[in-house]
Amino acid sequence: MKTETPTLAPDWDRIRADFPLLAREVHGKPLVYFDSANTGQKPAVVIEAVDAFYRRHNANVSRAVHALGAEATEAYEGTRARLAQHLNVAREDLVLTSGTTFALNLVAYSWALPRLQPGDVVLLTRMEHHANIVPWQLICERTGATIRVADLAPDGSLDLDALYALMAPDVKLLGIAHVSNVLGTVNPVAEICREARKRGIVTVVDGSQALPHMAVDIASIGCDFYAFTGHKMCGPTGTGALWARREHLLAMPPFLGGGEMIKEVRYEGTVFAEPPHRFEAGTPNIAGHVGLGTAVGYLDGIGMDAIAAREGDLLAHLTEEMDRVEGLRILGRAPRKAAVVSFLVEGAHAHDLATLLDLEGVAVRSGHHCAHPLMAFLGVPATCRASLAFYNTHAEIEAFIAALRKVRRLLG
Repeated sequence: MKTETPTLAPDWDRIRADFPLLAREVHGKPLVYFDSANTGQKPAVVIEAVDAFYRRHNANVSRAVHALGAEATEAYEGTRARLAQHLNVAREDLVLTSGTTFALNLVAYSWALPRLQPGDVVLLTRMEHHANIVPWQLICERTGATIRVADLAPDGSLDLDALYALMAPDVKLLGIAHVSNVLGTVNPVAEICREARKRGIVTVVDGSQALPHMAVDIASIGCDFYAFTGHKMCGPTGTGALWARREHLLAMPPFLGGGEMIKEVRYEGTVFAEPPHRFEAGTPNIAGHVGLGTAVGYLDGIGMDAIAAREGDLLAHLTEEMDRVEGLRILGRAPRKAAVVSFLVEGAHAHDLATLLDLEGVAVRSGHHCAHPLMAFLGVPATCRASLAFYNTHAEIEAFIAALRKVRRLLG
């Protein structure tokens, strides 16, 4: 991982002050934002970077030769370079996208659709987000391939022996979450990708919930594709990227056609640009990606190892306190977890619980979390989810627990 490593211990109070929204009140109560798995909050430097782009540098990229066009292109491509350094990959192997969903659809339609055929299998896990399920369903419907699903152990971790047993010769692709957005489970993706590679299986890793929480070195993971989104890692919405092995990018046809992704267009045919630009048709979210580059720099300034340690400390405190709440059940206790806790309270529907917590100033998510199959596996219609970030505090955990106890008394 070729990122700057801070030498001083972070001042978490000062870092929290970097996030303007966290100072507001909700329903007359101090905001406790425990929904970072849904979207992360943005530090002032990111907000200012987006504002500065529109105020001083606004122009389209890779088109104009004037000063503003050159500045916009430099800033946009600077994000690609910064992400490449952050992830220990080559910048020319990073396709900038609107997020993980677009990235996974790009793999599905540009890599899988031309290759899968009847009798082939796409292997998924029970913990996948809909974005790593639905594209494969659509492709299987068109190609005659089928989906096979690997189940979980009772603690919410992957049953690795069962997963490897499902890696039969008919499996052509494995789609797997690096970190579960519901259970917080951190999957051993390097080991899993190594086993898949031995069997000739192409691996697609959904990294949406990993990049906000930990250092990710894609080169050491050994996957074929890695997708992630920017808005969960302190960047603007509508940003993200797909990393792919160079041989795949060179062999894949464009997903969308239009401007920017071409070398030459004639009515007789088109010569496409080299990857990654081949997959970046049209005007991108330039300002958003400028903000994402700033967000990555901000995270590197803190240090991802420091962030992981901070969130591990917060998660341990949160779990300990939640275990003391009568009638509360945590779903998912894998040995290695990110700071994501799904839970239920006896006698309370998840939506009612989240609504009443909101009145106490506490923001948690309720619902199926874009993971219907996992909810069915767990035998519940919905859960509440408290998801933390490094900008949260131990005092907020105490406030959350107090609100939980109050709401539980109200519900009865």
